[in-house]
Amino acid sequence: MAITLSSVLTGDELTNLVTHAQPKIIFASDNKLKDLKKLKDDGVVEKIICTDGDIDLNHLIENGADSFKAIDRDRTDVAAILYTGGTTGVPKGVMLKHESILFSSYSIAYYERSTQKDVALCFLPFNHVFGQIHIMNSTIMTAGCLELLPSFDMERVLKILEEGKLTKFFAVPTVYIRLLGIPDLKNKIGPLRYCFSAAASMAKETVRQWKETTGITISESYGMTEAMPITFNHYYPERHVVGSVGHPVHGVEVQIRDTSGNILEYGHEGEICVKGPNVMKGYLNNPQGTKDAFWEGGWVRSGDIGIFNEEGYLFIVDRLKDLIITGGENVFPREVEEAIYQMPKVEECAVIGLPDKEWGERVVACIVPKQGQKFTAEEMKSFLKSRLSPFKVPKEYIEFKEFPKSPAGKILKRIIKKNLVEGRPS
Repeated sequence: MAITLSSVLTGDELTNLVTHAQPKIIFASDNKLKDLKKLKDDGVVEKIICTDGDIDLNHLIENGADSFKAIDRDRTDVAAILYTGGTTGVPKGVMLKHESILFSSYSIAYYERSTQKDVALCFLPFNHVFGQIHIMNSTIMTAGCLELLPSFDMERVLKILEEGKLTKFFAVPTVYIRLLGIPDLKNKIGPLRYCFSAAASMAKETVRQWKETTGITISESYGMTEAMPITFNHYYPERHVVGSVGHPVHGVEVQIRDTSGNILEYGHEGEICVKGPNVMKGYLNNPQGTKDAFWEGGWVRSGDIGIFNEEGYLFIVDRLKDLIITGGENVFPREVEEAIYQMPKVEECAVIGLPDKEWGERVVACIVPKQGQKFTAEEMKSFLKSRLSPFKVPKEYIEFKEFPKSPAGKILKRIIKKNLVEGRPS
């Protein structure tokens, strides 16, 4: 099985996940060698493949066999593991089955009408299902061409678009918002026929502006690492409904349930629950997490609140969890808070996500400093950059005298967020 990790993980983050996954062989870039050598010395991994590792990748390719013997596998065997959630505490390594990956790839290719003539661009990381399965796997499965960039670069993306080869474009809402600021955009996108957005909710206004500017509807779907795709909006462009994530894909069942697991009727809000061949096998080495993720009968709990209308379109209302989605990246507040608490000047902190036109949500750190202490945003950012991946570092730092709390002493984040959104003083 293959395990894909983010290239921007810091030393502690990388160590935590590799120790949890226990891979035998690691393919890595040279800048990760120092951290990985320590893991090898500790017996966590056997071989490191990179320029100065145990085996050089180019040497491996040049001297490797030109054929291999396939090994029989059951369709429910684990094929890949992708990590979701925080990289501290108990990691959640989502175990994806062979049938799940095949089903997902085929479904996406079907809904996108993918062919061998398509040329797609991917600048999204392969440690996410969006990059690995939605973009890469479905494109390769249909014999299309995939052009890769290590990350989003506006100049390079525009250059590739202007070359007139791309037919499919995949991005998160932040990228579409930035592109809308480019003059004469319609004449720079060439033969582009399909645009897709995922990883965060797309604002209706952005969809409208993109359609008005380019003539192309931004398609969306709903899914998560544990089950994807769940819905698609839409195989028939004329039936696309702005603000909805569409109808359930063929072969996938979706229910709305209350907190007790009771099924709710159309028009009632509740937790989105999913069953089908797209669902994960469970979390790696985490039986309790796996148990908590499912209702009886194989229905995986999404942690998201949704509602169906009478025509069967699903709308995402809110999230049950504290997850912050910023620019398509998942940020768990507790991980950021634990890093902030390492700052000697901090008495208490609460990390929340606030609405942001460009990023969808921006990570905001609310801090109560210790008596007599002061901090600056620059000071906090500098402190956190060495401890967190770049997208997890808060973009805003707000000083509080004290936090609203429950009788039990729990910080009431929902009150903090409500007050900040409404412009009330801290």
